[in-house]
Amino acid sequence: MQEKKIYFAAGCFWGAEHFFRKLPGVTATLVGFANGSTPSPSYREVYTDTTGYAETVEVTYDPSRISLTQLTEAFFVIIDPLSLNRQGEDEGTRYRTGIYWVDSEDIALIEAVYAREEMEQDNTLCVEKEPLRNFYPAEEEHQDYLIKHADGYCHVNLKALRYADLLKELSSLVEGVNDEVAVMANTAALLHETMKFFWTGFYIVADDTRLTLGPFQGPVACYSIGFGKGVCGTSWKRAASVVVEDVEQFPGHIACSSASRSEIVVPLFGPEGLVRAVLDIDSDRLATFDDTDRRMLEIAMAIVAGEIYF
Repeated sequence: MQEKKIYFAAGCFWGAEHFFRKLPGVTATLVGFANGSTPSPSYREVYTDTTGYAETVEVTYDPSRISLTQLTEAFFVIIDPLSLNRQGEDEGTRYRTGIYWVDSEDIALIEAVYAREEMEQDNTLCVEKEPLRNFYPAEEEHQDYLIKHADGYCHVNLKALRYADLLKELSSLVEGVNDEVAVMANTAALLHETMKFFWTGFYIVADDTRLTLGPFQGPVACYSIGFGKGVCGTSWKRAASVVVEDVEQFPGHIACSSASRSEIVVPLFGPEGLVRAVLDIDSDRLATFDDTDRRMLEIAMAIVAGEIYF
């Protein structure tokens, strides 16, 4: 399938490029300046905030390996979408956030992710979404900056970068394998070893009433969980991820292990949007999981589902 391009303004382009280049299916990245008024601007000119440009990453990707929806979801992991002209410690119109497309067929997908984000935030987003009017590459010293300068400034949180590396490894690990149990087993092992979780595994939909234990890493676990019961059953019922800061405060919590303190459960969707299984991850510490975990694990489950169900 032919490669495509999408352009993301996500604050300082050093860290944003470093994040996107790690994602599976991304074949090339280029930092530069988008949607301004001065022809062929330099970094110094853009830095004055008088040119109208935003620091932007050109992302070239293989849509057969990563979708525009997944890329856009990943974009929202590394920005504060409610912050106007500021990301991290950087402030100015050059650091505004935006999604710029070159293919009109991409508009509907971008709009869908944008609308979901706006609903989750329950607020108007400070993120531009518009066609790419122009793009000029930055000077060579700014390309792959954090590879050339490992101690350079990066506003992207370290957890997001670790997940990006994990997603690339996961994509390679499961590519071409359509055995459900085998893929779940290796996925659980990779997540468990990489992120050092207390318990990591899958519960598989057995029938309309219960989930049954699938491949996992960690202490012994419950064999079966009912529809709508506990965190796993609730995620299944809602067909949505559930993040719990303190499992003791979750109504109807099923204590498979007394050492579990916080939990995240992410659905694995099959054809027609039906939940086929859930990924269950437990921590022995309170409030371990946040929005970065949720978003990146949802992308991970989309990668897994793409191999075993589609």
